[in-house]
Amino acid sequence: MPDAQGIDLLDPDTFRNGAPHEFFRRLRAEAPVSWHPERDGPGFWALAKHADVVAVSRDHETFSSWAGGVMTPDLDPLALAMNRMMLLNMDPPAHTKLRNLVNRGFTPRQVARLEPRIRELASGIVAAVTPAGRCDFVSQVAGELPSALIAELMGIPIADGRRLYELTERMHSAGDPEGTQRAAAEMLSYAAALRARKRAEPADDIASVLLAAEIDGARLSDIEFDLFFLLLINAGGDTTRNLVAGGMLTLLEHPEALAALRREPRLLPGAIEEMLRWCSPVMQFRRTATHDAEIRGQRILKGQKVVMIYPSANRDEEAFAEPERFDIRRAPNPHVAFGGGGAHFCLGASLARLEIRCLFQAVLEGLHEIDLDGPAPRLHSWFIDGPRRMPVRFRAQ
Repeated sequence: MPDAQGIDLLDPDTFRNGAPHEFFRRLRAEAPVSWHPERDGPGFWALAKHADVVAVSRDHETFSSWAGGVMTPDLDPLALAMNRMMLLNMDPPAHTKLRNLVNRGFTPRQVARLEPRIRELASGIVAAVTPAGRCDFVSQVAGELPSALIAELMGIPIADGRRLYELTERMHSAGDPEGTQRAAAEMLSYAAALRARKRAEPADDIASVLLAAEIDGARLSDIEFDLFFLLLINAGGDTTRNLVAGGMLTLLEHPEALAALRREPRLLPGAIEEMLRWCSPVMQFRRTATHDAEIRGQRILKGQKVVMIYPSANRDEEAFAEPERFDIRRAPNPHVAFGGGGAHFCLGASLARLEIRCLFQAVLEGLHEIDLDGPAPRLHSWFIDGPRRMPVRFRAQ
């Protein structure tokens, strides 16, 4: 159902051509904390400003992930109970304890030891598409590294990694709730089988590290491991794929930036931060007010939903100079693509940055005169943004 300004933030068609930035500019200027009705729900408050997204992200006592989950539409009681066992939908102190456990698989040391292998995988992915001179950049490049890496991390066949990422696309596609549920069930079934296998035969992989991790005598329960596995596949892979694909599309739309990266590879880390700001692969997350509160003069009642709009926050004129300009030299760049800080800052941010950097280095070194070779339709989703397909042509060096 559209809000008073005529935009429905839960209609995938609203995002058919990417985030509606003109609408978000209007919200920031005229109604930075605005009420949006829902067709099948009570409605929610949408936060369009960077400062408000950061403040709500860091105040878990007032704005809870556990109370209603982090997805904007309400869940039925059974689904909510299941989701509350997932790290993403917890509040401290339960969140802190579980995060400390799973952190054992994502320490700086664990991530750093992956870099040589990630570089090798990225180079192999680019080499595989080079002879043809064209490919679908989404499935054959951007999606291949997360698929291969999850296989490495979890000690599973690469074909299984590809299948798991196919399931994430189905889970985030609009208009097919039964298909979404079947995809989630298939992923959880795979996690349960993997858990049993790794407990019986531990190996040198993150799945085994997670299952063996212990704090104060506690280990991950079966359901905690299975749900974290589902979260890792979705949050760790789907977002990386869409950032790489969206970032490449952005570079093709800004050829001067692409040329600068080829001339000065040292600019790549900063360019990645700007891609994260510009593309904002995750578009919205929700919190639920635990008591009456106020944001910019708007009274938020206990139990009401507050939704953080990341693409809008990432182009807030008060947080970024010339926010509508794609600037790979932008500094500072306090984007909220990994969240606004607080307890739920993205657990895999350092790993994601490493994957993105290695893959772009391989692309810039191996694929030249790259350009679009057809339309690049977007995902049909109000939650995740990025190209669904992106045919490109190129010349090998």
